[in-house]
Amino acid sequence: MKIKGNWPIMVFLILGLSTIIFPLYLTIVIAFKQPSEMTNSISGILSLPKSWSLDNFKEAMQVTDFWHSLGNSLLITVITVVLSIILHSLLGYALGRNKAKSKFYNFVYLFIVSGMFVPFAILMMPLAKQTAEMGLGNWFGVVLLYIVFYMPMNILLYSGYLVNIPMALEEAAKVDGASTWRTYWKVIFPIMKPMHATVAVLTALSVWNDVMTPLVIMAGSEQNTLPLAQLNFQSQFGTNYNLAFASYLMSLIPILIFYVICQKQILNGVVNGAVK
Repeated sequence: MKIKGNWPIMVFLILGLSTIIFPLYLTIVIAFKQPSEMTNSISGILSLPKSWSLDNFKEAMQVTDFWHSLGNSLLITVITVVLSIILHSLLGYALGRNKAKSKFYNFVYLFIVSGMFVPFAILMMPLAKQTAEMGLGNWFGVVLLYIVFYMPMNILLYSGYLVNIPMALEEAAKVDGASTWRTYWKVIFPIMKPMHATVAVLTALSVWNDVMTPLVIMAGSEQNTLPLAQLNFQSQFGTNYNLAFASYLMSLIPILIFYVICQKQILNGVVNGAVK
């Protein structure tokens, strides 16, 4: 009876699942196929490869200089995530606890959050010129820009999450003689662990898959991230889909592992039983 009553939900779930499984199936199948197996017919694209070979993956690693590009992507992503968690949580805590009491803090909060509505296309050329003049046309400059770009969303998340943390915890710490700085690091920061995981995943996904910022800022520096290196599969006359999809699968693995590790913390995004 439950299945019959919920059949519309089941239909929507199946349709939603198909939007994920079908592209993933195409990616895997095309990654293992040889170019000669690719035809213009739908059946030729959807059919399984005649032989499951890793040749495309080996060639894709050579074309993208995989390990060097992977190292650059990991370096930029890890540093951005760590600094974002530390700096944005501090700002989110300061603004979240004071914006209701002070017009100045509320103005600063609204000013920073409004940065979410500024498109990157408007800032692209001025930033490229400014970073070049300041000698920041490298991975370090890209990290600084990422910290600024993702600040509005992360501060919005952190300040919103503080609503779930009762003031009684901070008041108890102050009664015990703890300073505001010590209260934050010893009490508030550990409690925000689920939000740290959420911010880490969202920031890491955005940084890992971003093409435009490294392309504009690091142009000519010979420092490629994985998304930049994967542009080598596209030429004026076409795209080598077999190598491209093989490279996409390899670049998917690290960020997928990171998401699986943080998944439990994301699901525990609400503080339970902090104060009875």
